[in-house]
Amino acid sequence: MRVIAALSGGVDSAVAAARARDAGHDVTAVHLALSPNPRAHREGARGCCSLEDSRDARRVADVLGLPYYVWDVSAQFTAEVVDDFVAEYAAGRTPNPCLRCNERIKFAAVLERARALGFDAVCTGHYARLVDGPAGRELHRGVDTGKDQSYVLAVLTGDQLAGAMFPLGESTKAQVRAEAAGRGLLVAEKPDSHDICFIPDGDTAGWLTERLGPRPGDIVDVDSGATVGAHDGSYAFTVGQRRGLGLAEPAPGGARRYVVGIEPAAGTVLVGMPTRLDVDEIDAADPRWCNGPVQQGATVLAQVRAHGEPVPGRVARSDAQAVRVHLDAPVRGVAPGQALALYDDTRVLGSATITRAIARPA
Repeated sequence: MRVIAALSGGVDSAVAAARARDAGHDVTAVHLALSPNPRAHREGARGCCSLEDSRDARRVADVLGLPYYVWDVSAQFTAEVVDDFVAEYAAGRTPNPCLRCNERIKFAAVLERARALGFDAVCTGHYARLVDGPAGRELHRGVDTGKDQSYVLAVLTGDQLAGAMFPLGESTKAQVRAEAAGRGLLVAEKPDSHDICFIPDGDTAGWLTERLGPRPGDIVDVDSGATVGAHDGSYAFTVGQRRGLGLAEPAPGGARRYVVGIEPAAGTVLVGMPTRLDVDEIDAADPRWCNGPVQQGATVLAQVRAHGEPVPGRVARSDAQAVRVHLDAPVRGVAPGQALALYDDTRVLGSATITRAIARPA
């Protein structure tokens, strides 16, 4: 096959490209320029997509003997990922930009362009497995549970999975680093990227404040209705947050309060006891299924964070607009805007965007 290997400049994509080449594919390396004004260097393990990363990607391509190109997708990335991120926080939701990037950039814009140029697949360094099943290509968890990235790939459709290649799914991170060293790749010990790539210093609240400006409001105790503090912007908070509240007074008995809700129109941040964060029913909109829709009544494993523990549950509603899942055990701190990924054992069924999370009456 003719394959585009998306080289980020890190060790995972480097080894994935090498394995694709070794498997006999005709591989062309591409580095995606996501920022119109990239920084010269990464800040430790924060962020990615710097000029340093681009140079590292080029060196990997040279060592592997691959043709190398840079594709400027910065305008699409800004519109589809960065602007979406800002709008979601302004609306009181908590988005996952990595998931959005996979959906709209790597396996939409890039795969579409690759196919238009006569390529068959896009290869990335994600830790996930692809298995040919009776209903088409299936997405499964990677064998390295600590690195499994199937959650952020759960937005991919069957057609996108047909054009994807994940050579690292059967490996652990330690094995990948050792292989990179054995191949003489200088990125073998390069730190992994963490946090949000377009916020390299990790200060999400400060970054949002620069773009949205101050929007002061009250912090209100949801049980007593009393105003217990103030804030400069509700977008700086997410459900389940404890730090950074700066409350003027402690809760009764000295208990810690957490963010339990956000009302962006009123500019109010609601806080309460941690028990208010426990939910066992989740509504989510705009489902994207990997191999066809999941039927109402199906038993599933539900996951609401990239590295969260999946919880057994049952699909109480499933149609083209929405999905509702009743969980067998409560999950803490579920925020609107997060992705709900559904699994059948290790197989990813699909995902949807959470709109509501509530505790069912006992």
